[in-house]
Amino acid sequence: MEKEYKRIAPKDIKQDPFTLISKTWFLLTAATETGYNTMTCSWGALGHLWHKDICIVYVRPTRFTYEFMQKADYFTLSFLPEKHRKILQYCGSHSGRNTDKIKDTGLNPIETEKSIAFKEADLIIEAQKMAHQIISPKSFDIPEEIEPLYPEKDYHMMYTGKITNIWQKK
Repeated sequence: MEKEYKRIAPKDIKQDPFTLISKTWFLLTAATETGYNTMTCSWGALGHLWHKDICIVYVRPTRFTYEFMQKADYFTLSFLPEKHRKILQYCGSHSGRNTDKIKDTGLNPIETEKSIAFKEADLIIEAQKMAHQIISPKSFDIPEEIEPLYPEKDYHMMYTGKITNIWQKK
């Protein structure tokens, strides 16, 4: 990785986090001893909590990646440039249970220190899972805005990860 990427500190991320997450999107990847899966995300957060730089990601229990997130200690966020938008669309609309997303998209997996990311990424964030909690409709203060996002009642699991590494493509 060090040949193509340089390590940076969280404060050195130049992209606006709101655009980075909601408009650029990212591939969330979790790996276990038996394999890994990736999915496209456009919901998440970067910030500071518990005296740590953190990222927060959300995964519905119906997603195949959920099984990996539950078992993995680390996960990655791979931010791909716009020229790879079709890959992001594919990985967000196809399940790893039914198809080989890596083969189908031509993604090139690379090993990070503790997980898997993708060579196509301009920015890779690796995080250690610190906490997770299911989002409960009991906690919705404005349910009329939030509840319609869950027609299947498949409420997200929220994972908070301590950022352990960030790599920016050289």
